[in-house]
Amino acid sequence: CPIMYLTITNWNNAYEFLFQPFSTVPEIQYLIFPFFLLLYLIILSGNISILSIIYIVNSLHTLMNFFLASLSFLEICYTTMVVPPMLASISDFHRKIPLVNCALQMFFFTSLGSTDCFMLAVMAYDRYVAICHPLCYTLIMTWRVCIWLVIGSLILAIVLCLQRILAWADTQIHQTVLYNVGIMVLTIPFLLICISYVYIMAAIFQIKSTLGRHQPFSTCSSHLTVVILQYGVCSLVYLHPKSSTSEDDDRNLALIYTFVTTLLNSLIYTLRNKDIKQALRKVMKKMVTSQT
Repeated sequence: CPIMYLTITNWNNAYEFLFQPFSTVPEIQYLIFPFFLLLYLIILSGNISILSIIYIVNSLHTLMNFFLASLSFLEICYTTMVVPPMLASISDFHRKIPLVNCALQMFFFTSLGSTDCFMLAVMAYDRYVAICHPLCYTLIMTWRVCIWLVIGSLILAIVLCLQRILAWADTQIHQTVLYNVGIMVLTIPFLLICISYVYIMAAIFQIKSTLGRHQPFSTCSSHLTVVILQYGVCSLVYLHPKSSTSEDDDRNLALIYTFVTTLLNSLIYTLRNKDIKQALRKVMKKMVTSQT
């Protein structure tokens, strides 16, 4: 989202945030607006399509797709927390946001984004159980367990993000807290993902046939691609030294995280998931035949 700077009113000494425009030229601002709006609509339509197709097609009612649907719902929520206010700020150069509203927006965005990271770790554990313990999969990964894993990811993210303090006087405190929370949110799930994939790779390499290795590799490829993309961009956005980049660089990295990763995640899970691709084709054919 756009970088904000702090202003103080003359009447009650209350803090307000003012969005810094992408450009001081109004014409450029008005060109940016439809571009970001188009990206936002594509992200919404992609994730809503994933949710809808998983809900409609009974064969997709699996635990892995349940996690995928939860991830799509999270991406819808946290992009909606940022993009509409950003679009409103683009159309109004002097739009101010009260401190409380900004704090709530930042809290929900970071909580949902952190839940997204924990969900990727949960999905890695699901793949670990499916590949390394296939006979016990239905006993370990029940619907009740999976639902609680999703709820637990959200609760853990909220608890961690409650440590974020929006500083009233010195933003250095806020940046330090953000950096520390970012390390925890990124490091803990990433270590769990790495451990899961170490066991997964060990189990795959024990399979002698090439065909037998291909199936688990194809199952994990989309998730692994999203993990690399997500954690790579998150590390650039939240874990780089503040002095090494300018405000414009920080804003561009935040835009990449908000738009590009969310857009690519839905495309990766759609294009690299055979079951979802086949279900989409069937639904599209039914829609075409019903209209003709």
